[in-house]
Amino acid sequence: MNSKVSMMMKSIGAAVALVIALGMSSAMLFAAQALAQPSRPAEARNVVLVHGAWADGSSWSEVIARLQAAGLHVTAVQNPLTSLADSVAATRRALALQDGPTVLVAHSWGGTVISETGTDPKVTALVYVAARAPDAGEDFVALSGKFPTMPVRAGVQEHDGFTYLSEEAFLQYFANGVPREKAEVLYAEQEPTAASLFGGRTSVAAWRSKPSWYAVSNLDQTISPDLERFLAARMKATTVELDAGHLSLVSHAQEITGLILAAAGRNNYSPTTSTR
Repeated sequence: MNSKVSMMMKSIGAAVALVIALGMSSAMLFAAQALAQPSRPAEARNVVLVHGAWADGSSWSEVIARLQAAGLHVTAVQNPLTSLADSVAATRRALALQDGPTVLVAHSWGGTVISETGTDPKVTALVYVAARAPDAGEDFVALSGKFPTMPVRAGVQEHDGFTYLSEEAFLQYFANGVPREKAEVLYAEQEPTAASLFGGRTSVAAWRSKPSWYAVSNLDQTISPDLERFLAARMKATTVELDAGHLSLVSHAQEITGLILAAAGRNNYSPTTSTR
């Protein structure tokens, strides 16, 4: 009798242990699923746009018009491109003027700026458009050297400490995919960029603490698309890949606008692996 009771108690104990184990496994699975599912972004009314090298704020014009039509307050920073410190200061001045939650967006080298300034309490989300996204103190030149050198590099010209793109390099490699007439206007508007600018290092990486979105340009001839994918994966960004050159903010303004609206919690934009 004692033997039967003992066996019964062991069976009950095993069953209880199994139930507890299953419960813990379910709880862990639920927690993992919750972490994997991004929460809805905080709703923002403001958008601050930061341009990159060899460009100015007008490069965002197609995106600006669409964001304004959607009811958002938009500010395009006139990034001086004289030093990282100067560009950071210009962006911080723009952020100081915002009246609440703000999405901070950058193209190309401008990603360095928003990685530094994106820790501002008003910033609720970051959007990188074919952009750099350095880690704190990272030598980004060394990092990019691990990826293919892109054709635009051969067209970089320097004069009095500032760099420019030759017309051929600008039209063929920097603005590939942009209609010729529009590309020629952008070439005329290109802002001289300090040669020392690209070696500047950030002290923080805002993407480590803020929700981030990334638009990869599959046909980029300025920044390696593989580098862009690496950066997007490293920051665990919500990512969209566009069949676009470096200036996707011009050639694919509708898609870039959609990504920004998603970061602003304004629509249910769903990223896809390729958007034409």
